[in-house]
Amino acid sequence: MASEDITKLAESLAKTKVGGGQLSFKGQSLKLNTAEDAEGVIKQIEEFDGLEALRLEGNTVGVEAAKVIAKALEKKSELKRCHWSDMFTGRLRSEIPPALISLGDALITAGAQLVELDLSDNAFGPDGVRGFEALLKSPACYTLQELKLNNCGMGIGGGKILAAALKECHRKSSAQGKPLALKIFVAGRNRLENDGATALAEAFGIIGTLEEVHMPQNGINHPGITALAQAFAINPLLKVINLNDNTFTEKGAVAMAETLKALRQIEVINFGDCLVRSKGAVAIADAVKEGLHKLKELNLSFCEIKRDAALTVAEAIEDKAELEKLDLNGNCLGEEGCEQLQEILEGFNMAAVLGSLSDDEGEEEEDEEEEEDEDEEEEEEEEEEEQQQLKERGQGEQESLTPKKIIDSQDSTPVPSPPVDIATFLAFPSPEKLLRLGPKCSVLIAQQTDTSDVEKVVTTLLRISSVFKDEAPVKTAVHETTDALMRKAFTSATFNSDAFITSLLIHMGLLKSEEKIKAVPSLYGILMTLNHMVQQDYFPKSLAPVLSAFVTKPNRALDSCSFACHMLLQTLHQL
Repeated sequence: MASEDITKLAESLAKTKVGGGQLSFKGQSLKLNTAEDAEGVIKQIEEFDGLEALRLEGNTVGVEAAKVIAKALEKKSELKRCHWSDMFTGRLRSEIPPALISLGDALITAGAQLVELDLSDNAFGPDGVRGFEALLKSPACYTLQELKLNNCGMGIGGGKILAAALKECHRKSSAQGKPLALKIFVAGRNRLENDGATALAEAFGIIGTLEEVHMPQNGINHPGITALAQAFAINPLLKVINLNDNTFTEKGAVAMAETLKALRQIEVINFGDCLVRSKGAVAIADAVKEGLHKLKELNLSFCEIKRDAALTVAEAIEDKAELEKLDLNGNCLGEEGCEQLQEILEGFNMAAVLGSLSDDEGEEEEDEEEEEDEDEEEEEEEEEEEQQQLKERGQGEQESLTPKKIIDSQDSTPVPSPPVDIATFLAFPSPEKLLRLGPKCSVLIAQQTDTSDVEKVVTTLLRISSVFKDEAPVKTAVHETTDALMRKAFTSATFNSDAFITSLLIHMGLLKSEEKIKAVPSLYGILMTLNHMVQQDYFPKSLAPVLSAFVTKPNRALDSCSFACHMLLQTLHQL
């Protein structure tokens, strides 16, 4: 270890905060790669009597350093709080699971009884959940009250692993007479989607002690929202529900409204940017009006709520003496509607609780556009439900709200899936359709795409990437199909690479266009696909700086895909 590195480490350690049983290395930007690098940290841990909280946020810990830190923790039986967010900056994803396993094993060996575990802002993906799975199932977590996993890129697979571990922890702890009593659960920006949310909902229903649930920006639609609503109904101590930037639609909003009627401790409801729409808002307003006397904050911003429904929400809060904030910004009230809203609240002497209405979308003159959107949404939902039914029948599963009742595969005859062709997949893409196209799909899609037409290439790429999932079969199919298409395009003499990247950025909503082009609803799939593309020999390295510049710029469309952004930017940086 160089002398200047030792000096820097010594200066950082001098800033270490000690007090109240807490040892903090927070934000010191320590680069702990080897056992030697970690010597100063280990020394302080070993010499700290009565260690109850260890803060390692804002540093970067490698596999070898994690092993020796873990060795020091093996004797710290009083440790209760692990603040370990953002502690793997710049690490390969493959490094994180073994580091977490070492640290987790140490806590188990020490006989620690954790109260808080925070692993937020560590881009470990589904494999990373395996890294602390054993810890979650162990006696060290029987006492866990706060679990924070914000912005970890767990995906559906990670969500399912996490849910299973929580259920196992509850089962084992219950057998010892002290059931897991988790109070705070945080897992925003993890791309859990419906399957991950539904798995976690089952765990929540078993636990039953939650007080706060934060799951914003997870790509959850009404089936997942409904599953969560059913689980929340049997967690009577809930005070905070934050599901911001998921997609309720009317079905999810109505289900959640029914649950709210059964909850008596609710203080914060954050359903902003959740597309509850007018009917959903009215259902939520009814729930608020019937009870929720402890309500302090209600956020229904950017939900496509029209004037009359917004006024119904305002009328519902008349007797909510504890209310501090009502957010209805970004809806469709119009100037007159905004004035009426303010008048209603002034009549209740509650004008001060109303947030800004500066982003109001204005009152729509006709309902045709919304009706068309709702019809399209219903068709998509029907198709989704039909595909799910086919999938369940094919797997021999019974029709049930819970996935527990599985028919033995020998007792049921799988229903053959309907045939799929390239045109059907590109018109209505789904992971199942892509897999059913078979091993030749990559070649067929490339052959049928006119690569001299940049717009067709961009559209096809976006359709393929839209079905991306972390599960190996789907991921492999997306990668292989993308490679065949883009290799053909980039090696064609008539293909304009600059026009391609410009068009792609416009369709992603990262670059403005004079033409009105609707951006793709989610960037997760295309960002993860680009992360693969830029590493291939066919991808022009001259496009990397352009891509990096636009993905780095602040953009609301990227907020819900921070894990995918991080992965892509890290790859681009290494090129």
